[in-house]
Amino acid sequence: MLYFNICYISFVFLFVMSLLMIFLGVNFMLSDYVVFVEWELFTINSSTIVMTLLFDWMSLIFLGFVMFISSMVIFYSSSYMSGDYNINRFILLVLMFVFSMGVLIVSPNLVSLLLGWDGLGLVSYCLVIYYQNVKSYNAGMLTALSNRVGDVAILLSIAWLLNFGSWNYIYYTNYFSNHPDMMFISFLIVLAGMTKSAQIPFSAWLPAAMAAPTPVSSLVHSSTLVTAGVYLLIRFSPVVSGSFIWYILLLLSVMTMFMAGLGANFEFDLKKIIALSTLSQLGVMMSILSLGYPILAYFHLLTHAMFKALLFLCAGAMIHSIKDWQDIRSLGLMSKFMPTTSMCLNIANLALCGMPFLAGFYSKDLILEVLEMKTSNIFIFIVYFISTGLTAVYSFRLIFYSMMGDNNMFTNSALDDSEFRLTSPMIALTSMAITVGSMLCWVMFTRFEMICLPNHLKMLTLSVCLFGAWMGLEINQMKIMFTTLSSKLLDFCSFLGSMWFLPTLSTVMLSSLFMNSGLSYMTVDQRWGEYFGAQGLYKNFMLTSSNLQLMQASNIKIYLMTFFFWVLFILMVLFVL
Repeated sequence: MLYFNICYISFVFLFVMSLLMIFLGVNFMLSDYVVFVEWELFTINSSTIVMTLLFDWMSLIFLGFVMFISSMVIFYSSSYMSGDYNINRFILLVLMFVFSMGVLIVSPNLVSLLLGWDGLGLVSYCLVIYYQNVKSYNAGMLTALSNRVGDVAILLSIAWLLNFGSWNYIYYTNYFSNHPDMMFISFLIVLAGMTKSAQIPFSAWLPAAMAAPTPVSSLVHSSTLVTAGVYLLIRFSPVVSGSFIWYILLLLSVMTMFMAGLGANFEFDLKKIIALSTLSQLGVMMSILSLGYPILAYFHLLTHAMFKALLFLCAGAMIHSIKDWQDIRSLGLMSKFMPTTSMCLNIANLALCGMPFLAGFYSKDLILEVLEMKTSNIFIFIVYFISTGLTAVYSFRLIFYSMMGDNNMFTNSALDDSEFRLTSPMIALTSMAITVGSMLCWVMFTRFEMICLPNHLKMLTLSVCLFGAWMGLEINQMKIMFTTLSSKLLDFCSFLGSMWFLPTLSTVMLSSLFMNSGLSYMTVDQRWGEYFGAQGLYKNFMLTSSNLQLMQASNIKIYLMTFFFWVLFILMVLFVL
């Protein structure tokens, strides 16, 4: 069939290109090799318009990971979206999305980077509103308008970068780090990265973007859209490192981790739980980046991409099987009915928690040990480890609702793992979620810094993960009924479960401020302004012309009234004289 041919060709091309990019990236890393390509488009007098591409180990490995996950998602979509009549359009949108991300990754130039940045925003809007209903429309508008803040910040930084004579920011990051103009540009770039990576106060759009089809969620929330901000800040890290902007970003990213971890423990929508876990891991990347470790942030970005894409694919297979129902309370005993999907989901969850020798362990354990060696304040330290424990709590809460207890599904659910096009991408990503952490660790960290910690701090990371896993199972086994809670406690739970009211603040509160201001200005605009302006003149002319037309209508009453008026007027004049 035509849709399978399009999916198959795209899958083969992206898969082969991903292997080639990863191989080239590792080769460039080991040989310390960089390729800088400049393509002159046209020249007018002394102005040259050049398209610049940067191929180093960081861009090539990231591009390889994006293409690998995209190939798995497209092959998965050939089954998941098989009932869609417009699947050709869907696959083309996904390919445009991957192309935009590729342009952003290899661009050392802010103008060409904006091309990929805005391409991500536009195509993500088209994908979020793919299921055409009011909820998808609202989610798409929230996503697009939240990201427009970052687009404006990049446009301002493009204008400000003219002070240096070129838009190739890669030339200036190492040499003008203390320049005041570069500090202002770095502030704008941090603002853009915060919007795209959904840090507080721009966090509301990321769970709302779950209105998109599940394969899109797997691609967007693992390696493409939300990681674009982190990748851009990694590139700009030599400029921002050590400035006060880093401390602000550290505080906001740690609070994002904490907020997302709390919110996921009160959420019952399967896709939103995974979306909030993405938000929490983005906080981990941003926080370790703001502590001055861009390579660690990049390492966690790559490992997180694999197991997060796997989580979404497993969730999509479950949702597909239980007839598009996303409430985790309607699951149960999935390990009996869908053993392959359950195995992949559990491995992805354990990798997310940072259990030893899975992909997440190598990055998260290293990040937390580096944090323990930093001289940061006690507040950051405590919130960081509490957020890590909350990751284990909501992961094992998801395992409890999906794998344990009774079968709560509908009678018409078709639960099986027989579809090859659904299970094979999950198995491929599972193998990567197990091995990619150790492989990247061997390749990227050829020289280790000595991490010397006492025993209680060395075991703190593993203890927090195990304690969080135990808490996740125990709390959900207690089955606390919300009806027994007091009203104040219910309000507090509502506050925690609604991302600290950020969706409300980002939509209703923000729009009501401008709408109320508009109403006050409307008094002038639609009343006095209209009366003395065009509408007032129009009404006066119409009234005058209608009266004149009435006078000329040959009516006997008007003639008699006019005659008596003139007689009265002449008598008054004679009386005065």
